[in-house]
Amino acid sequence: MLVLGFDMTILNVALPTMARDLGASTGEQQWMADAYIVVFAALMLPAGLLGDRFGRRRMLVAGLVVFLAGSLAGALVDDVTSVIVARAVMGIGGALVMPLALAVLPSLFGPDERTRAVGAVSAASALGLPLGPIIGGWLLDHFWWGSVFLINVPMAAIGITACVLLLPETRDPSAPKVDAVSTALTAAGLGVLIYAIIEAPDRGWDDPLILGFFAAAAVLITLLVVRERRSVRPMLDLSLLAHRGFLANTLAATLVMFVLSGLMFVLPQYLQAVLGHDALATGVRMLPMMGGLLVAARGSAPVVARFGPRAVISSGLVVLAFAAFLGSRTTVHDGYGFTALWLSIAGLGFGFAVVPAMDAALGALPRDRAGSGSGLLMTVRQVGGAIGIALLGSLLASTYADRLDTSALPRTVAQTASDSVVGAHVVASRLGDRALAASADAAYVHGMGLVLLVSGIAALATALLAAALVPNPKPEAVLPEEVPDMVTDPENARQ
Repeated sequence: MLVLGFDMTILNVALPTMARDLGASTGEQQWMADAYIVVFAALMLPAGLLGDRFGRRRMLVAGLVVFLAGSLAGALVDDVTSVIVARAVMGIGGALVMPLALAVLPSLFGPDERTRAVGAVSAASALGLPLGPIIGGWLLDHFWWGSVFLINVPMAAIGITACVLLLPETRDPSAPKVDAVSTALTAAGLGVLIYAIIEAPDRGWDDPLILGFFAAAAVLITLLVVRERRSVRPMLDLSLLAHRGFLANTLAATLVMFVLSGLMFVLPQYLQAVLGHDALATGVRMLPMMGGLLVAARGSAPVVARFGPRAVISSGLVVLAFAAFLGSRTTVHDGYGFTALWLSIAGLGFGFAVVPAMDAALGALPRDRAGSGSGLLMTVRQVGGAIGIALLGSLLASTYADRLDTSALPRTVAQTASDSVVGAHVVASRLGDRALAASADAAYVHGMGLVLLVSGIAALATALLAAALVPNPKPEAVLPEEVPDMVTDPENARQ
C-alpha cells in the first residue's frame, strides 16, 4: 500500500525529466499519467471479485507480480509508447492489490484489533502521497528517470514474499461472477473517452475522428449502463445512485479528485521549467499542498461532528475554489512564496471536502450494500481523476501552444517547442534563444492560470451542489484511526 500510495504522485515529478529525455509532448505526458489510472479504474471491481472467488492471497500475489513486472518494464524501456504500456500493466497490478490488501485484514485480525490494522495499512497509503514527490525528486537528481519505476521492484518483491509466507488463503464463493463483457465495456468506454479528450487539442474538437471517438465512448458507456441495470447481480451496482446522499457525496468526491489530479499534472512543470528548480526541490515544494491535505484529513472528524457533513464539504470546496482563484493570479515573476501560500490553502480545502464526502457517501447506504457502494465510489472517483488529467491537461496544451511565439523558428523546431514547455526550454538552450524561453514561460503560466480558473469555477459549482443536495444527518463519531483510510481507500471506511 505504501508503494501504491507514492506511485500516485511520484510520476508527476518525473514527467518534466521524461519529457526532456524522451521528447514527450504534453499529450503523451497525459497518457503516461492516465494509462495507469484508466486501467486501475476499469479493473478494480472485477479484480476484487476475482479475489473473492479464487482466493484473495492468490490474487494479491498475482497483482504484486504484475505490478513488479510493469515497474521493471518501465525502468528498462526507452520510448514513450513503451512507458505508456508499462504504466497500463502497473494499473492492472494496482487494481488487484488495492481492494485485496484491505479485504484480507478481517481474516488476520479480530474485531478488537481490526480498526488499528486498517488504520496502519491505510496510513501507509496516505504516507505515500507526500513521499512520492520527495523520493521521485531525490532519485531523479541522482539517477535516470527509470529509477522512479525501479524503486517499486524491491518493495513489491518484499510484499510478495510476505504474502506467501504470512497470509492465510480466504475466499467468498458466493460473490458475483466476473462479467467479462461489462469489464470490456468499462475499459473500452473509458479508454476511448480519454483518448478523444487528450487528442482533441491537436486535431481540433470538431475533427471527424474526435467526434467519432466521443460518439463511440457514449455508445460503449450506454451499453454498460443498460447491461448492468438488467443484471440480477451487477458488478457495478448503479442502482445505488438512487440514494440521494450517496449520489451527492459521490459527485462531490469525484469533482474534488478531478481538480486535484489536474493540478498535480500542471504544477511540477511550472516548478521545474518556469521556476527552474530541480526534481528534488520540486518534490519538496509540493509538500505544502500534501501537508494541508493531511492536516485537514486528520482534523475533519471533530469538525463534521460539530457542524455536519453538508457544511464541512461545502466550506472545504469554497476554500478550494478560493485557492484556485488565488493561484490563477500567478505571474511569471512571482516567486515560490506565493505558490506555497495558495497550495497550502488548496490542501486544506481538498482535505475538508473529500474526507467527509467519502465517509458520508458510504454512510448513506444500507449496511448490507456498503461493499458494492464503496467499489462504485472508488471507481467513479478514479474516473474523475483520469478525466481531470485529460481535460485540464488538454486545456493547458491548447492554450500554451496558442500563446507561444514560434514565428522565428523552423517548422520542426517550432513543433518541438509547441509540444511542451520543457521542449521549448530544450530548444531555447540549444539555440541560445532567451526570447523563446521567456515566451514559453509566459505561455505556460497563462495556461496554468486558465486551468486554475476553471478548477476554481468547478469547485465553486460543486460547493453549491453540495449545499443544495447533500443530506445533513445527525453526525456520528469517527475514530481517528479511520481517517487515513477515508483519504485514500474508502472501501473499509465504514468498518
